[in-house]
Amino acid sequence: MTNSLFTILNSKSTPEDLKSIAQKVANNERITIEDGVRLFDADLPFLGVLANYIRESKHQDFTYFNRNIHIEPTNICVFDCKFCSYSKLLKHKTEGWELSEEEILDKMREYKDQPITEVHIVGGVHPKMGLNYFASLIKKIKEIRPDIHVKAFTAVELDYMCRKAKVSYEEGLNILKEHGQDSLPGGGAEIFDESIREQICKDKCTSDQWLDIHETAHKLGMPSNATMLYGHIEEPKHLVDHMNRLRNLQDKTAGFNTFIPLKFRNGENQMSHIPEVSVINDLKVYAISRIFMDNFSHIKAYWPMIGRNTAQLSLSYGVNDIDGTIDDTTKIYSMAGAEEQTPTLSTQQLVELIKNVKRHPIERDTLYNVVKDYKDVEFKSSDEKSY
Repeated sequence: MTNSLFTILNSKSTPEDLKSIAQKVANNERITIEDGVRLFDADLPFLGVLANYIRESKHQDFTYFNRNIHIEPTNICVFDCKFCSYSKLLKHKTEGWELSEEEILDKMREYKDQPITEVHIVGGVHPKMGLNYFASLIKKIKEIRPDIHVKAFTAVELDYMCRKAKVSYEEGLNILKEHGQDSLPGGGAEIFDESIREQICKDKCTSDQWLDIHETAHKLGMPSNATMLYGHIEEPKHLVDHMNRLRNLQDKTAGFNTFIPLKFRNGENQMSHIPEVSVINDLKVYAISRIFMDNFSHIKAYWPMIGRNTAQLSLSYGVNDIDGTIDDTTKIYSMAGAEEQTPTLSTQQLVELIKNVKRHPIERDTLYNVVKDYKDVEFKSSDEKSY
């Protein structure tokens, strides 16, 4: 037990209900939904002590990143999510983009000989880009880079693909897997509470469908990530309910790699009237996620969404992963007004970002296998490529 946690447990100034939660953390016991909601009223330093204790118990000082790129085939979308600054409805498709198959494959060819380990494919839900199209595309990507891990398609995209192709989730996922897809990203979860979902994204897949798709993927041997959109119209009880549904599914399948809280950004969308929450709130959400999500090995801060400075801070509040090099291949958060308008960090920059807050940088692959330990690596050049 760390001195800080010991101090909390023995301090007369710590409220008894919070002391009880701290004792559960010290005993490696699961906290309840009621505990989770209570934590949102706790002070940030208290949360930081608990979250960092769990983080260092699981991972010591290790902080993970990977070398990856994103491919976003289109931002044209049939759905009208109120928080989205990225997509363009079909009636406004001239304002969006739609990459051809050859343009997508050319992007992969650019990285044919580069040491990236993952390609992350997500985008708008385009009615002309269906299951067979994407299965064929993945096969061709694997022909260019047989070694690359293909993490592709949110549950929202998969639900639409499968419904349009008139196949079950299991059949659709099997087709994609047979063509080379390895795992699923965690997007599209937003907030599971149905009353909130009805207000912010009522026309896309339901919470139960999202969970069903990920459970099916796990049963087929396809791991996935999980996300949560916070900082808009939700309340703490909705966030805890969301995390609890994920925690329950993880108990059942153990198929999630990491949990990624995603901050609502209010630039150029239908919810722009809602102010963004503070960095303190960001850190609270990360910390409570680490405390509550006891069966998730990893908590990730997506640095293109919160900025590199907040990403560094998060490493003291339960986070042990800050995603990857990206190489300016995603527009989802830059279009919503995130600090990182051209998100690119070189391997050297990522390593130094981690080392500057006294953490131990580890390059990983998508499944958290260690690719390279950068603890004692000294870079000879400051102009190393992004990837």
